[in-house]
Amino acid sequence: VLADKLRLTRNFGFAGQDNVIYIGTNGKMTEICAAMGLTSLESMDEFVVLNRRNHEAYRQGLGGIPGLRLLTYNPAERNNYHYVVVEIDEDEVALTRDEIIQALRRHNVLARRYFYPGCHRMEPYRSLFPQARLWLPQTECVAARVMLLPNGAAVNPDIIAGVCGLVRAALENASDTRAWLVADTD
Repeated sequence: VLADKLRLTRNFGFAGQDNVIYIGTNGKMTEICAAMGLTSLESMDEFVVLNRRNHEAYRQGLGGIPGLRLLTYNPAERNNYHYVVVEIDEDEVALTRDEIIQALRRHNVLARRYFYPGCHRMEPYRSLFPQARLWLPQTECVAARVMLLPNGAAVNPDIIAGVCGLVRAALENASDTRAWLVADTD
């Protein structure tokens, strides 16, 4: 029992991909990974340049798709452009956020829901205050509409063009995409 709690604790309390059942932290890093991280600090500026390039490639590749909005960063502020966050307005697109993610994952693209579930839906908060969703409509909205696309040094403009092409194709052929997703689960 203690070992199970410690495993949960070191990975944000996650039991599976989206189910948080315990209070946790990001404690997965081993000493060797920490040492590699420290040596990578010398290359931090290069990583930021790559991430920013990737973010711009996603912006161009997903631009003009109604119902998709890439989170933008203020160029006057300093950040690492690590996250490529896309908000999906399901009133304007023919697929849900989860269907888009499922289609991408079927093509081995590691897209995922982000800011999901909202903290109020994680333990211990969901047990302590089960009605919190009624008080947090904006959190509920964001948690239902946002996805994260792959980024980092292993992601290059060709990969991003492919990801953006898959998103476009899935949305342009939404009924076929949905049928493919349903048939593939049967």
